[in-house]
Amino acid sequence: MEKNRRPGDKVHSRASLLEEFGRPRKGRLVFTNGCFDILHRGHVEYLHQARALGDVLVVGVNTDESVERLKGKGRPVVPQDDRLRVLAGLESVDAVTLFGEDTPRELISDLLPDVLVKGGDYRLEDVVGREEVEGAGGEVRLIPFIAGRSTTDLLEKLRGQSE
Repeated sequence: MEKNRRPGDKVHSRASLLEEFGRPRKGRLVFTNGCFDILHRGHVEYLHQARALGDVLVVGVNTDESVERLKGKGRPVVPQDDRLRVLAGLESVDAVTLFGEDTPRELISDLLPDVLVKGGDYRLEDVVGREEVEGAGGEVRLIPFIAGRSTTDLLEKLRGQSE
């Protein structure tokens, strides 16, 4: 993985992601996923900690349609292309890709990361893709959730200010 890539160079289709980061590969690949609707401190710290667990961090990002199905009408606030570019601009993130399914199971099964990471608001047994990753010799790690640092918290605060 070459350093100092431009953010646009970090945005991948699923095919190009698998070509560059699929197995066999050199190094330890870390994968996480989410909506990343309004990027905030909790996201940045989480992604930094995830990246520290390996050599490369790949982030799967929900499409606009899947965010709306998961979070409800009015979400996402930020369109998918903008969310991809903002995440790609972070030093800790090596690659980003979209997925339109409600869960990233198919993407995780295709990529088979060495480390699958989710926030501490999850329980290990509830992490989608855990069986596939562990079955391929990888591990699942939970990173502590930062209280009061969530998109939902931010949106509730903004709604309270507009009333």
